[in-house]
Amino acid sequence: MIHKTKDPGFGYNSKENAKSIINDNGSSNVLHVNRKINTNDLYTFFVDISWVQFFLLIVLAYVLLNVFFGLLYVAIGIEQITQTRGSFFADFLNGFFFSAQTLTTVGYGGIAPEGIASNLIAAFEAMIGLLGFSFITGLLYGRFSKPKASIKFSENLILRDFNNGKALMFRLMNSRKTVMIEPEIKVTLSITEKSENGEFKRDFYTLNLERDKIMYMPTIWTIVHEIDSESVLFKYTKEEIKELDAHLYLLINYHEESFSQKVYQIHSYDFKDLLLDVKYQPSSSFNNEGFTVLDHHKLSAVQKLNE
Repeated sequence: MIHKTKDPGFGYNSKENAKSIINDNGSSNVLHVNRKINTNDLYTFFVDISWVQFFLLIVLAYVLLNVFFGLLYVAIGIEQITQTRGSFFADFLNGFFFSAQTLTTVGYGGIAPEGIASNLIAAFEAMIGLLGFSFITGLLYGRFSKPKASIKFSENLILRDFNNGKALMFRLMNSRKTVMIEPEIKVTLSITEKSENGEFKRDFYTLNLERDKIMYMPTIWTIVHEIDSESVLFKYTKEEIKELDAHLYLLINYHEESFSQKVYQIHSYDFKDLLLDVKYQPSSSFNNEGFTVLDHHKLSAVQKLNE
């Protein structure tokens, strides 16, 4: 029996060559317009961006703050913290470096505020520095402690002969050394087809898998959907399946030892990445001492069926 499912939140309407709503890495591919900016989302933003973006923003904020306060010290008179050097740029550098010492609460002692205005500014800046570094420390902890799955998926799908029929397959592995405990996967197929009135519509199907749950996974798990009479793909030939405007949406969860809790990961496949009549190469072997060796570079490696 074909398991047609209700809209999982993507919408039934579509268009020719519509892009996938979920990117290959599981991130959203939806463009938001007229979305209200909410300060409560700042934590999520800083936790979810990449490490490179995170540190670039910190460096940028640090430099801009010091530039602002450096100019402020020049504006009130650089003489209130040190002797003037006779040029704006030299005085600005003195103000900039004094600002850096105040913001980080280092205070080398070579430059010190003397006037009321400079002391008020320095006191306010020191407070900003304490709050800012406390904020950054909290974000660093949040980024390190956030539970994350670390699953690598094969770059492509394969469609091959299987059990006197054919099957759709892909592979996944844990990129960490820990063992994935009780991994479970759900696969939804989205097919966009043109209706009789010329409109494009998406239909969604839950695919039956050879195994959708295992006890643990120390190496590689090959996910298999056998295309039998109960599969929505049964009526298509291999070539027709490859030409379908279709996507697979995957949701996998398992217990992660590192965080002692269940984690989730999303992934998607476009049928444009489908390879016909190939099989995956073995990715694990045994060394001379009898240990299992897992080659991560062979996760997506394929070869012809007759090889």
